[in-house]
Amino acid sequence: MPADTVSVTGWGRTAPSAARLIRPRTYEEAVAAVRDCGVRGGIPRGLGRAYGDAAQNAGGAVWDMTGLDRIHVIDAAGGTVLCDAGVSLHRLMEVLLPLGWFVPVTPGTRYVTVGGAIGADIHGKNHHVSGSFARHVLSFELLTADGTIRTVGHGTPLFDATAGGMGLTGVILTATVRLQPVETSLMAVDTERATDLDDLMSRLTGTDHRYRYSVAWIDLLARGTATGRAVLTRGDHAPLDALPPRARREPLAFRPSQLPPAPAFLPNGLLSRTTVGLFNELWYRGAPRARTGELQKLPAFFHPLDGVPHWNRVYGRDGFVQYQFVVGYGHEDALRRIVRRISAHRCPSFLAVLKRFGEADPGWLSFPRPGWTLALDIPAALPGLGAFLDALDEEVVTAGGRVYLAKDSRLRPDLLTAMYPRVDDFRALRAELDPRGLFVSDLSRRLAL
Repeated sequence: MPADTVSVTGWGRTAPSAARLIRPRTYEEAVAAVRDCGVRGGIPRGLGRAYGDAAQNAGGAVWDMTGLDRIHVIDAAGGTVLCDAGVSLHRLMEVLLPLGWFVPVTPGTRYVTVGGAIGADIHGKNHHVSGSFARHVLSFELLTADGTIRTVGHGTPLFDATAGGMGLTGVILTATVRLQPVETSLMAVDTERATDLDDLMSRLTGTDHRYRYSVAWIDLLARGTATGRAVLTRGDHAPLDALPPRARREPLAFRPSQLPPAPAFLPNGLLSRTTVGLFNELWYRGAPRARTGELQKLPAFFHPLDGVPHWNRVYGRDGFVQYQFVVGYGHEDALRRIVRRISAHRCPSFLAVLKRFGEADPGWLSFPRPGWTLALDIPAALPGLGAFLDALDEEVVTAGGRVYLAKDSRLRPDLLTAMYPRVDDFRALRAELDPRGLFVSDLSRRLAL
């Protein structure tokens, strides 16, 4: 297989590293790629939407798995699909929606692969109801360090180590996933404004159980009595009888639209405190105080940024850091302190969302646990960002919380065990399964995984 040495980076476009990029197109080529990866090892990679360094491997191999992209079996009666790990959620939606099925969990982009969804154990707006992606995976085939392809069933130690394991237990080749039935490709959406963080948390706690999907955009530049003001958006798949007559002609149509891509070169500083503050003010004031039952297309509700290809370029050449943490219920004071600190630091974040997590998922390194999760983007060139985020990490750890490894690019390794209590079990299983340390990434080296 041809291999090109290229500069590889995460979606945040920080800390690039050079690696040999290999694109297997068959299972046999994948086995050969693993066996011949060299002394610096290798790591599987999907569509590159992990924000940090999880799918990078300086000086080694990176296996681009998007060439394995076949959908093998769709059980339209039972609601399952068997597909290659390189199939994207976008492709699954194109194929499955006309049959009345939807992916069980989707993050803020549909351009992630099934293998990446398992490796990061992605979550979406429905975690409080449906859990993370791996909860809906019945089994997968895993190529391990000895060249063996193993069928891994739900509930086994290898399954739980791989779900959220960031590709470090092996290369996922195929997966069988349980699907969500839908009658239409539209969403019935309720929108409301919250005046501050306490108002937002009260609304979420009191009424989230009524909705399958729930998310709040939060203004992290607002201060004083408006600290934590937000626009709350919740909904569910619209039933057929909620559609107007014209829409019922093609109730399961899926035709995402796209704007022109962001320019390849944009200057740093485009997203400053001034520009983001103006955007946040307009977005908050432009949202309805209360609106119910609005019909929205799936892409608008789940993946608005996918409509702008390469939107990550707007942060300029220095890129951005995506920071996401969770703190448990009962630690609302910690969440308040963190939001106030972010506001006082004047972090120019226009992509900041707050959600509630439900029951914890079984993956040893899975991120979700019951509690509040806040995700925000911050320009990497912001002065003092490293020290500021280190201080937030300490707040999170003190509250018994954790940060999301799929978005991390700078966590100190000494905090990992406190955040992920089963990390030693993960290391022990890796040592047994991969004694030569064949599967390795920039993230695994940085955090001694």
